Amino acid sequence: MTGSQEYDVVVIGAGAVGENAADRVVKAGLRAALVESDLIGGECSYWACMPSKALLRGSEILSEARAVPGAAEAVTGAQDVAKTLERRDGFTSNWSDEGQAKWVADVGIELFRGTGRLAGPKRVEVQGRDGETTTLTARQAVVIATGSHAMLPPIDGLAEARPWTSREATSAKAAPRRLVVIGGGVVAVEMATAWRALRSEVVMLVRGPSLLRKLEPFAGDLVLAGLRELGVDVRTEVEVDRVSRDGNTVRVGMGDDTVDGDQVLVATGRTAGTSDLGVETVGLTPGESLEVDDTCRVTGVDGGWLYATGDVNGRRLLTHMGKYQARACGAAIAARARGEQVDGAAWALTSATADHGATPSVVFSSPTVASVGRTEAEARKDGLNVRAISHDINVAGASLYADGYTGTAKIVVDEDRRILVGATFVGPGVQELLHSATVAIVGEVTIDRLWHAVPSYPTISEVWLRLLEAYGL
Repeated sequence: MTGSQEYDVVVIGAGAVGENAADRVVKAGLRAALVESDLIGGECSYWACMPSKALLRGSEILSEARAVPGAAEAVTGAQDVAKTLERRDGFTSNWSDEGQAKWVADVGIELFRGTGRLAGPKRVEVQGRDGETTTLTARQAVVIATGSHAMLPPIDGLAEARPWTSREATSAKAAPRRLVVIGGGVVAVEMATAWRALRSEVVMLVRGPSLLRKLEPFAGDLVLAGLRELGVDVRTEVEVDRVSRDGNTVRVGMGDDTVDGDQVLVATGRTAGTSDLGVETVGLTPGESLEVDDTCRVTGVDGGWLYATGDVNGRRLLTHMGKYQARACGAAIAARARGEQVDGAAWALTSATADHGATPSVVFSSPTVASVGRTEAEARKDGLNVRAISHDINVAGASLYADGYTGTAKIVVDEDRRILVGATFVGPGVQELLHSATVAIVGEVTIDRLWHAVPSYPTISEVWLRLLEAYGL
């Protein structure tokens, strides 16, 4: 297609977040265009959530089986690397987006394959793969859903050493014999876990004194111990100052020390996908996150027509939170198109309020970390009068789950309102505890009421009873 076309809504970025935004406005009766330069489905489908968890799942199952006598004796071999990678490839549809493209067409969204850039208010120019340019004009809104990309720190020689980012780490066709990981956050932890389980020698170089520094400190401590038990060489408080590659060997330097590997993974953070998006044409700064209100409308742009959902707005860099934002954003756009106000409780579905204090997340490490809401430190920083309760997960359900089960749970209670504002669980299988904590926080259920939410016996959920008892109920 060439020339110009008009739509109610134009969405730049067809990842999971952009798809949700376009789908929501189409269901509300608006006409939407979706622009994508890469694969439809985006980072989560092909280079993040799905392939990374597929890589990790096999080792998780084996670890659980080995912790149960009777089942342990049936585990007679090592994890099959080729079959693990084959299953991973299945979850990415072998990096084909044909199925996703069919879904886009079936729900009535018009797809433009090419690079989309803002070209002024309500205008998007799409440079197609055929070299032709199409101008899309939005009657109601433009939604930016271009996500984020891995950030390379300014380390001497790093870029020239052809480092892995999360994309290469999740899509590699073979396990490296030696992998050096720079970073101590979620991507670093999960990929160190995954490739160590597939028999790579893994060294982690962490700048700070601990892992997963945004979570409760005990979570990082337990994950650090778990990684070392797996055989990962974790070195904390080290400063990488140079990287070089000689053929198939990459050398990472830290002052007088060096470590060699076949690949180096850089997992030190992400940056918003706004560098080449034309945001300067509407008064914004390229390379920076787009500041938004709770309906995901970009602040500082006249006319209120520009929205940004997902990683690109810098609020919560998690797929499920980006999709949540997209649903609220789409609902807000549709309501405003009908001339309706979207403020107040009557329009609760148009605001992404969970971003502020009820974001759930899971780190698929060994042990698993599941958390939602504020840490104790964050709650105190926010001025809340809180009390924190910690308890070992040593209930009957845990002992049945695995011999020698070890885990820890912690809740943070706002004493003035007697409600949970944070919860963290660390241990095998704890990800399935997370939604109950999320519901309690979002619903502002008082701890006195939670006392009547009786956990089933014998399950790991019994730890809720122990936590409430330790609180004093």
